[in-house]
Amino acid sequence: MSDTGLSWSVRLAGIWGRAESTVTKSVLAVVFALGLVAQFVKPVGDALQDKVYLGGALLTAVGYVLYSEVQRLNAVHTTHQETEQSLAATVRRLEDELQRLNQVLRPRVTPAALRTEIQQALEAGREVHLAAMSFTGETFVNPVKSMLYNLSTDPARSVHVRVLVPDFTEEIDVPGQVGAGGRFCDAPEFREHLRRMVVGHELRLKAHIRRMAARGQGTLTVEFRVLHVSPMRKLYFINTDVAYEGLYDKLDLRPDPDCAAAPGPDAAEGDLLDILGGSRLDRRSLDNGEQDRKNLARCREFFETLWQGARELTPSTPPPSRPDVS
Repeated sequence: MSDTGLSWSVRLAGIWGRAESTVTKSVLAVVFALGLVAQFVKPVGDALQDKVYLGGALLTAVGYVLYSEVQRLNAVHTTHQETEQSLAATVRRLEDELQRLNQVLRPRVTPAALRTEIQQALEAGREVHLAAMSFTGETFVNPVKSMLYNLSTDPARSVHVRVLVPDFTEEIDVPGQVGAGGRFCDAPEFREHLRRMVVGHELRLKAHIRRMAARGQGTLTVEFRVLHVSPMRKLYFINTDVAYEGLYDKLDLRPDPDCAAAPGPDAAEGDLLDILGGSRLDRRSLDNGEQDRKNLARCREFFETLWQGARELTPSTPPPSRPDVS
């Protein structure tokens, strides 16, 4: 078919689509008028009485109208469903693209970025507030110790450090060890080892209080608190405007070096269950959009709630005779 023929077909279909409703209404109005007149005008009624074919034709016309209407409603319903499905697919694609762009524009950062930002805050700030919630505090305390040791002279500097860690004086399954049947259970010796690590970190960090004052680097306050909870989330705060968030999302099963017993029926029985953190962190800041501000507020509320409910770390073992302050 030529383009001209196709164009005329489209035009005729459009004209009929617009005229169909008017023609149908006119035919039905004529049928109604004839029926009404036939009731009161006997000649007209007699004339129509024997017009069986005319009645059948009119019924056919009415049936056609009803069929066309049903087809139209079905077409509208189908189009509506297709539109909904298309919109849903479009929304899914947009969500996937948004997540991809979010990862590209604001990728997860390494702990090195956290250390760099802490260093900058310590060097620039008159008053610096640092806080952490972690496993033993090691990956936070060790870099901070080194930074404090090498700080420039600034007697007006004031540094406040808070660290929240699990309470290893109470039984806990994770971290722990693998017991009979592969079930996790408390590992008292391993837990005591972790507790001593935490105590050592606190003592070594507090050793900088006098050192900083003597060297004119400013003042330092240090507070450790403990809470009976398995470490699954890590949070680091720099003042009130920046937070770094990560997960302890890896489990490390390894033989217990203090266990000399032969392996049990389960090959893993007696293994220590340790926790390892991922190598990436999410950075939240006040200057990075509304969503980041909400996430930062959520992180701070979470930490402060746990901090208020935690208790002070009270070491029950003698401190090391010579804390390492390097």
